[in-house]
Amino acid sequence: MQPLKGLLVLDFTTLLPGPLAALMLAEAGAEVIKIERPGGEDMARFPPIVDGESAVYAMLNRGKQVLTLDLKNEADREKLKPLIAKADIVIEQFRPGVMARLGLGYDDMRAINPKIIYCAISGYGQSGARAGEAGHDVNYIGATGLLDLQPGSIEAPVLPPALIADIAGGTFPAVINILLALRARDLSGAGTFIDIAMTDAMFTFGWYALALGVAGGRFPRPGELPLVGSSPRYQLYATRDRKLVACGALEQKFWEAFCAAIGLAPEFIDDRRDAKATREAVAKIMATRTGDEWAPVFARADCCVTIVAPLEDALRDPHFIERGLFAHRMTVGGKDIMALPLPVDPQFREAPMSKKVAE
Repeated sequence: MQPLKGLLVLDFTTLLPGPLAALMLAEAGAEVIKIERPGGEDMARFPPIVDGESAVYAMLNRGKQVLTLDLKNEADREKLKPLIAKADIVIEQFRPGVMARLGLGYDDMRAINPKIIYCAISGYGQSGARAGEAGHDVNYIGATGLLDLQPGSIEAPVLPPALIADIAGGTFPAVINILLALRARDLSGAGTFIDIAMTDAMFTFGWYALALGVAGGRFPRPGELPLVGSSPRYQLYATRDRKLVACGALEQKFWEAFCAAIGLAPEFIDDRRDAKATREAVAKIMATRTGDEWAPVFARADCCVTIVAPLEDALRDPHFIERGLFAHRMTVGGKDIMALPLPVDPQFREAPMSKKVAE
């Protein structure tokens, strides 16, 4: 059963946060009409390009209908009114005030359809001193203290491998709050305005550092937290063949199993005495074997330790295949490829099938 069947979503968003949120709603059965400017959005030109089509764009927008309109043109805006009148959800991702200046703000749409749920996604929100400030993911995690918790060394700073603010600060809160708004509308009969600021949720990700700072009186410095590099129990270690071992042996039983599996000398097992010395001792042992040699050792020990897998290897992992993560298919430029795996329970989605973008 697709629980959002019969709902209409107008998607005014581009790039990643909004399109991914609308995709999740579409996967749960909603009809999504993506409003694009003449010439299409920038993501449609992102590589890889397969026979003239962007695979990235296709993954994020599969199954949506695309309606091309110039929102600066009054005649084109008039074409939206019948859709607004019957829409359940609107998602937009412009800077604050842009849609209102176009006559497409929440008040404008609510006058046409009082039941509409209007979700605005922006970097810093619809209010506040930074509301009009331009930014991207790295700016949002940088402005909220999250990036400072582990930026790497000042000589070789490291960017996180995930767009945390875009997805965890934009997409996921948008979907969560849209579903909450739908439930609220069931109870009240009225729509609502949802203000999603991608920066806001970045403070949520700093939960432990916040607790230490506001309750303990001292905020952690870069790399000091146990989960961002200070603990030998939660660490990355290099093998002899330059693979990485992801150690997450936090609990004492896992740590003891890990230490026994690698033969760590007794004087280093109590890492409270000298965490740095323990980390260095473990690192020396890790470097004596290859990743393939260590893998069965850790599998037998069952101690929360994993050999870091390249993405292409993860796609071949029987576990993920068995769970059906890659079962949904789509076509891009006539080529059959896997659809983007989504955290939507299979019972709420259509059965795996090929679905072309912009049907």
